[in-house]
Amino acid sequence: MESKGASSCRLLFCLLVSSTVFRPGLGWYTVNSAYGDTIIMPCRLDVPQNLMFGKWKYEKPDGSPVFIAFRSSTKKSVQYDDVPEYKDRLSLSENYTLSISNARISDEKRFVCMLVTEDNVFEAPTIVKVFKQPSKPEIVSKALFLETEQLKKLGDCISEDSYPDGNITWYRNGKVLHPLEGAVVIIFKKEMDPVTQLYTMTSTLEYKTTKADIQMPFTCSVTYYGPSGQKTIHSEQAVFDIYYPTEQVTIQVLPPKNAIKEGDNITLKCLGNGNPPPEEFLFYLPGQPEGIRSSNTYTLTDVRRNATGDYKCSLIDKKSMIASTAITVHYLDLSLNPSGEVTRQIGDALPVSCTISASRNATVVWMKDNIRLRSSPSFSSLHYQDAGNYVCETALQEVEGLKKRESLTLIVEGKPQIKMTKKTDPSGLSKTIICHVEGFPKPAIQWTITGSGSVINQTEESPYINGRYYSKIIISPEENVTLTCTAENQLERTVNSLNVSANENREKVNDQAKLIVGIVVGLLLAALVAGVVYWLYMKKSKTASKHVNKDLGNMEENKKLEENNHKTEA
Repeated sequence: MESKGASSCRLLFCLLVSSTVFRPGLGWYTVNSAYGDTIIMPCRLDVPQNLMFGKWKYEKPDGSPVFIAFRSSTKKSVQYDDVPEYKDRLSLSENYTLSISNARISDEKRFVCMLVTEDNVFEAPTIVKVFKQPSKPEIVSKALFLETEQLKKLGDCISEDSYPDGNITWYRNGKVLHPLEGAVVIIFKKEMDPVTQLYTMTSTLEYKTTKADIQMPFTCSVTYYGPSGQKTIHSEQAVFDIYYPTEQVTIQVLPPKNAIKEGDNITLKCLGNGNPPPEEFLFYLPGQPEGIRSSNTYTLTDVRRNATGDYKCSLIDKKSMIASTAITVHYLDLSLNPSGEVTRQIGDALPVSCTISASRNATVVWMKDNIRLRSSPSFSSLHYQDAGNYVCETALQEVEGLKKRESLTLIVEGKPQIKMTKKTDPSGLSKTIICHVEGFPKPAIQWTITGSGSVINQTEESPYINGRYYSKIIISPEENVTLTCTAENQLERTVNSLNVSANENREKVNDQAKLIVGIVVGLLLAALVAGVVYWLYMKKSKTASKHVNKDLGNMEENKKLEENNHKTEA
């Protein structure tokens, strides 16, 4: 007959290996763990008083058990089964909590905690779920450009190392793109790495673009499940160069059309609104039916007024798409008649004309010797003051740098003209004779005196202004004299004379002499009277002095006598 211990041992063994074991009514328990973290699985069983040991196992897909950890309740020892995939990764605590480090996708199993007594086995299952966050999605294999109205691959959105696999979504300007026949085609595929069991998701987008997609951002996202639930990661934005055909051409003129003048260089620039823009065009010049093939610019140098007209450009392969512009080459002509250095005689008439020819109305300014004139000069009878440097200047205000000017240097010549005047000094002692001379070139003046007389002041000349100046001489003649003024320049020698009488001067001199003698005699008499008065005054003064001295002497003698008397009494 078998012993009780042997019988219990056989029962325990049967319970461990048998599929018919006692399982308490515990619900399913799931532990979620992130890839690479430590999986912690509590036993979830109350430890019985008669516990012999605890044990952990997992179940294969076919349901067969694989024991991985053992702990005795009496010896407090832990043993780990020789399972290669869990070598050095297991830890079993005193309360029979099992920890698995460095979680892998292969750890996603059904684990069972078993507590064994002499007559029973208690089990608590735990489902382990392992999650791996995928990499940030990235748009790769991007198209260099997209063409309007053509279905073309935009790019691939790739997200790697995910578990479980995720879903990829495409966006245009933040809005979800859904498949649309002929316009939006999305192809999704996933691959699992046989070693890591991680998934790589790839989504290919084919897209039919329009001009509305210019500068529009495209993105993609991956949606996956993690330990805490569903999450989404978005890619960086991608903006694509959109190619579209030219629908319109325009032509530009450099510099601006209203500032072109003769001698300038003109650059015509033709532009198409397509992308990429056209690189070649046909340029049509005024009067030339055939176009000139060139890049987007065409330059004309040193243009003349005959370059005014309509300029056009068109596409090479679509000549009907054409643009045109009108160009005016501004010009300004000035003709001054006469011009340069002109010499005329005084009194002559001189018509002057400044003729302007321009592409538009021009302003005209006349200057004389750098002073602006109110009107154009007109000479019906020339005067010396008309001589000078005249400038006719014109300009087009709207066109910078378009100015013209011509000058006239007018010289007014004339033979010397003389006019002599006489002015008597109020005293009657001298006379001022003035010789007024007019002429150009400046005449030289020379004086000649016929008769006797003293020249009180040498000749004095005034400044030469507008062909005129004068010379004057002050003279006191002793007798009637004749003064001759001679003026001479390159044209002629002119002489004029003036008689000066001395009578009036002599009478005035005699009267003045008599007056002077009377004044002198009067002064001598007054001096004599003053001398006599002074002599009498001095004589009287001397007599008074003597009496004063005598009285002073008597006073001193009396003082001395008094002093002697005082000495005797003493």
